[in-house]
Amino acid sequence: MRSDPFLIRGSLLISSVLLTWLALPGNFSFWPLLVICLVPLFGLLHDLSSIAKALFSGFVAGIFFYLLQLYWIVPVLQTYGGLGWYLAVPALLLLVCYMSFYPAIFAVGFHLMDSRGPRLMLPFAAASLWVGLDWVRSWMISGFPWMDIGYGLWTQPRLLQIADLVGHHGLTFFIVMINATLFMVVQRSYRNLERAVGVILLACICMPSVWYSVDRWEKVEKLVDAAPVALVGVAQGNVEQTRKWSPEERLRTVKDYVRLSTAATAGQDPSLIVWPETALPFYPRADELLEPVSEFVDFSGTVLLTGAPWFEAEHSRTHHLMRYYNGALLMEPGAGFSFGYFKSHLVPFGEYVPLKKYLPFLAPLVEAAGDFTPGTIDAPLLAGPIKAGILICFESIFPDLGRAWVEAGANLLVNLTNDAWYGKSSAPYQSWAMTVFRSVETRRSLVRSANTGISGFIDPLGQVQRQSGLFVEWAESMEISLLSTETFFVRTGYRFAPICGAAAVVIIIFSLLRRNGGSDRW
Repeated sequence: MRSDPFLIRGSLLISSVLLTWLALPGNFSFWPLLVICLVPLFGLLHDLSSIAKALFSGFVAGIFFYLLQLYWIVPVLQTYGGLGWYLAVPALLLLVCYMSFYPAIFAVGFHLMDSRGPRLMLPFAAASLWVGLDWVRSWMISGFPWMDIGYGLWTQPRLLQIADLVGHHGLTFFIVMINATLFMVVQRSYRNLERAVGVILLACICMPSVWYSVDRWEKVEKLVDAAPVALVGVAQGNVEQTRKWSPEERLRTVKDYVRLSTAATAGQDPSLIVWPETALPFYPRADELLEPVSEFVDFSGTVLLTGAPWFEAEHSRTHHLMRYYNGALLMEPGAGFSFGYFKSHLVPFGEYVPLKKYLPFLAPLVEAAGDFTPGTIDAPLLAGPIKAGILICFESIFPDLGRAWVEAGANLLVNLTNDAWYGKSSAPYQSWAMTVFRSVETRRSLVRSANTGISGFIDPLGQVQRQSGLFVEWAESMEISLLSTETFFVRTGYRFAPICGAAAVVIIIFSLLRRNGGSDRW
């Protein structure tokens, strides 16, 4: 009985999608699957006879994978964006199709390098191409670097230490390279010499990285032990999104945060208390609802960092303009608001509508989605010994923002977020897992305050020291380390990923030009 090629290829594709999904945060986080999850996909691409089939297979794999990863977009757009399901579902499908172009491009590149390129270079080339595409996805059309495969290692801090050199992309590189090497080992069409060279090349790259991680762990541990500390409090109010902005509930929300903060800091003298994104559900310019907050700050003598909306009015002879911001505001005892940061990387279709100036038909979405103005990263916010770099909401998934804050002088990263609209989905767990890497990349402690969770404390080694549950009230205080050293990643920025992408392009061009007695069919 002959095997059905379509069934075999479909099984390989679905196997890779499911293995990767099971390995990543928000699902089962079974990280050992990361070393084999791409092998079935590579086997599928190896057996295809044309570039068009590779393109289609990569695109379909992306569709299945991102539907599993991003299904929560629909309730987010409905709850937060105010869109009906008839707009939210097509928006999800549009995003999934866009995201799927990246695995489609990878599939074409892998097929070319496997069939026509220098086969000994395949593991390196495949890893370089994957990382290069991840990097492009991180900035193209505003950027959406959600759930890169390297994030699957978030529960293994001892394996993350190389991130202070090459960022989380370095971990993605090793995962893809291991998978490609295993593919070479099990694929019969590769000669023994090619398999041996692939394994040796993998060992030559991975062994120094393992040594670096072990050595770096010990050195950073000593730095953390010797570093100055500051006591920081966090409050998680667990305010339902449906009642948060209700006029009748706003005073209750403020009093809940004051109550939680009072309990968390009882008998202590913290340098800073952190409330979540938009913890103040009103514009706090001389609003009477601000009175309980001011009384708490003055009575406790503690600096408060809270999320709140803000606006600035611009008036001239020709126009009157109101600019709205998603802000993080610092309130000091006896001084009121002294410093602030306005979110610089806004959520497309959540906090602004892209290209609205050039696409007038998108104008109706502005009222539903919001029309915020982006801020800029300048100086850290000061609270005693703390110099806080602020990441609001999904800014924590962008490594370059954490790097920019540390470059500006921050000795602590603070993430304020409101994940209530995600509901009880995988998204809050995914967001929390990605945030862990910002600590390792910058060697900064990270404090996170989320409205409904997950809130917590992460040390410069990437260890989660304390964390809250979802949809519970939570308040904690903890001493955190304040490091001031700059990592290679902070000093040099995004170098590794674009270099990988450039190397992959060179290898693909070589593969296209190479005459090997045959040619790919379209």
